[in-house]
Amino acid sequence: MMNDSILVSVLGLISLVVGLLTASYRLYAHPLAGFPGPKFAAVTFLYEFYYDVVKGGMYIWEIERMHEKYGPIVRINPRELHVKDPSYYDVIHAGASRKRAKDPKYAVAFGAPNSLVGTINHDHHRLRRSYLSNYFSKRSITSLTPYIHQKVDQLINRFENAYHQSTVLHLQLDFAALTADVITHYCYGWSYGYLDDPRSAQSNDLVDAVAGLMTMFHINRFFPFLFTVFLAAPQGIVRWIQPQMASLFEVKARLRQQAEDTLKKKKDQDLDSYASDTIFDALVSPSVPPQEKTLDRLEDESALLLGAGTETTARAIAVSMFHLMNNKEMSLKLREELKTVLKNPQSKASWTDLEKLPYLTGAVNEGLRLSHGMTSRLARISPTEPMVYQDWLIPPGTPVSQSNYFVHMDRELFPEPEKFDPDRWVRAAEKGEHLGRFIVAFTKGSRQCLGINLAYSEIYMTLAHIVRRFDFAPFETTAEDLAVYREQGVGLPKSGYFGVKAIVTNIMQD
Repeated sequence: MMNDSILVSVLGLISLVVGLLTASYRLYAHPLAGFPGPKFAAVTFLYEFYYDVVKGGMYIWEIERMHEKYGPIVRINPRELHVKDPSYYDVIHAGASRKRAKDPKYAVAFGAPNSLVGTINHDHHRLRRSYLSNYFSKRSITSLTPYIHQKVDQLINRFENAYHQSTVLHLQLDFAALTADVITHYCYGWSYGYLDDPRSAQSNDLVDAVAGLMTMFHINRFFPFLFTVFLAAPQGIVRWIQPQMASLFEVKARLRQQAEDTLKKKKDQDLDSYASDTIFDALVSPSVPPQEKTLDRLEDESALLLGAGTETTARAIAVSMFHLMNNKEMSLKLREELKTVLKNPQSKASWTDLEKLPYLTGAVNEGLRLSHGMTSRLARISPTEPMVYQDWLIPPGTPVSQSNYFVHMDRELFPEPEKFDPDRWVRAAEKGEHLGRFIVAFTKGSRQCLGINLAYSEIYMTLAHIVRRFDFAPFETTAEDLAVYREQGVGLPKSGYFGVKAIVTNIMQD
């Protein structure tokens, strides 16, 4: 009988041979073998793992160095290509005429496999999207104008109180309270009431839930089973290990209970009288197949809708506000333009009216550009036909990605890309240049963020009415606190999390 030492040696030899054969295949026989890039990245995922998991979201900068050395197309791991060319973004994120599947390695990172974001197959994604697309059309979102005005008024009251009480504001939390109220109202027909709760000025469980998910983003990609392990673990232990992960699971549990309660109510409802007034109504409509109305699906979809509809929009508004409050000339110029629509500080204007203002549009676009949306690679796969980039034929089934960050910070498209410059959009419009195609905070194509119209309406209306009414000054916040130093799904500063603190210095009277 083989003793233990011999067995260990044999197993070690087998592992070594398998490893060498795998490395040889990936270097010389793999369909991506001819593409440029570091050989270590072609052989093993450890290269990416080291920078994204061990070093905490730093692979984006290593990819940038690869492009400087190897050119615009690089093999960044054994199975994925990265293209650093903004003109190619629309090919990767193609429209409905081209099938694009989601890379399973990225779909699992969001911890919501039953949601739109977690749907891998192109046709399945298209079906699921069809249940909700009408609710996010521009026409449908325009009907929300009175409700958004109501929430902006509540935010104005909060800022007025902060002025009189000399309170320091956490602007991204204030804006997140507004966006959370809007998306929960639109999803369920009633709001969570974040703006009614003074505690939301210091803490927001939806923001914390998104932060918890982003903390695990790269770990989920490499070890997707850990999400299930954390979900099954006692929440006291999870909160001790990672408080924001506990917030995520608490939100998901609450949404699951809401889904279960709603399904019970709908079960006995007369189908002939069924009203589909909210997003959640649409998800549980009688026309939706039973397999698409499971509790797991409803929980995942709700979590992603609420998270995406809260944090990223609030971040874009906060970025614009930070730069405007740091440049008085810029904020005064915007206010003068706003006076053409908002005659006095108490006036109201719709998204339709506000989006016609060139300088405001520039400020909105710069906020989206410099907040980036997701900074992580969101690889797409062409399942049946090759993609073509320059002289390169990319085999079907290959994950191909391009980080939003590289598009938004491209120096040829956006000279001095770190600079917040609304005028660049005014100049581009005057020249007939369609610079807006390079705002990819919502991605592009058939998998573009469903809530793009809702986000734009909230950003335009909030930014316009707040700038028209208040002057702010930053408090213990610098440009470094907003800069992308590391990438964990979203861009994060060198230490801590994204945040903009400010004080109200004046309330406009005319």
